[in-house]
Amino acid sequence: MTETMLPLSPTADDFNVLMDRMAERHGFAQLDTGNFEAFAAGPGDRVVLFAEDPVRVPETWDVAVVLPEVLKRLGGRLQAGVLDVASARGLAARYGFSTWPALVFLRAGAYVGAIEGMRDWDAYLREMSAMLDKPAGRAPSLGIAVRGEGTRCADTSGACH
Repeated sequence: MTETMLPLSPTADDFNVLMDRMAERHGFAQLDTGNFEAFAAGPGDRVVLFAEDPVRVPETWDVAVVLPEVLKRLGGRLQAGVLDVASARGLAARYGFSTWPALVFLRAGAYVGAIEGMRDWDAYLREMSAMLDKPAGRAPSLGIAVRGEGTRCADTSGACH
C-alpha cells in the first residue's frame, strides 16, 4: 500500500482527509454537535481533540498526527474522538481552555481535564497517563466573575473573587 505524503502547507480540506484516516485506521469517532453528547456520556475514559483550522493554528495538525501514536502507547485505555472545527469552537467554552488545539478528557460524561496545545512525546505520555488516574470533576470556566443582582463584594477593594 502506498502512503500519501502529507502536504507542506495543510489546508482545512487536507485536515478533513486526516480526520477520515483517523476514523478508518484508529477507530476515532468523528464528532460534531449532533453526536458529541452521546460520545461524551459513553462508558470509560474518553479523549476528544478540539481541533482548530490547521491553517490558522498549525499545531492542530501536529496534535492530530501524534495523538494516535500516544494512545497506542497507553494501551487502548482511551476511546478517542475528534470534533470538527465549527463544533469545537461552539463547545470550547464549556471546558474552559484557552489554547488551541486542546485534548479534553471525559469519563462517563464528566470532565476530567484538558491538555492545551502541542507537547513533546514524553510530556503527552506523562500528562495523559495522569488523566487516567485523575478523578472526574467540574470543568473550569473561562473566569468571568458573576454576582447576583444586589449582592456586594465583601472585599472593599472591589476585587471580588
